[in-house]
Amino acid sequence: MPNIRPVPAFDDNYIWLLSDPQTSEACVVDPGDAQPVIAALEKEGLSLAAILITHHHYDHIGGLKTLCDTYNPVVFGPTNDAIDPVTTRVSAGDSVEVLGTSFSVLEVPGHTLDHIAYFHDGDQPLLF
Repeated sequence: MPNIRPVPAFDDNYIWLLSDPQTSEACVVDPGDAQPVIAALEKEGLSLAAILITHHHYDHIGGLKTLCDTYNPVVFGPTNDAIDPVTTRVSAGDSVEVLGTSFSVLEVPGHTLDHIAYFHDGDQPLLF
């Protein structure tokens, strides 16, 4: 199970940072701003291996291009061509593995039509 912590972003939001202390790899969820993510990665000596995107709003993808240019991570995201640079497009029923943890992809339209969530059903369930 990865370590999970919030990275404060904007005035009232968080970007979730998952990390594996054994490999020093990290994953972030919905990086709306690259700078706090980069600062957290550098402070903790982590390399960014993956990004999980839930939907296309700027406060969830605004830092995506900078992080991809800097770290070249695998990027999982919904099947929306407007979100660039997603490397692996996922939808309901798919599963992804990041940092040795498997997540099921759920479609949760409502906030946006292409909104997805990532669910880990384990001893400590996780939902992003």
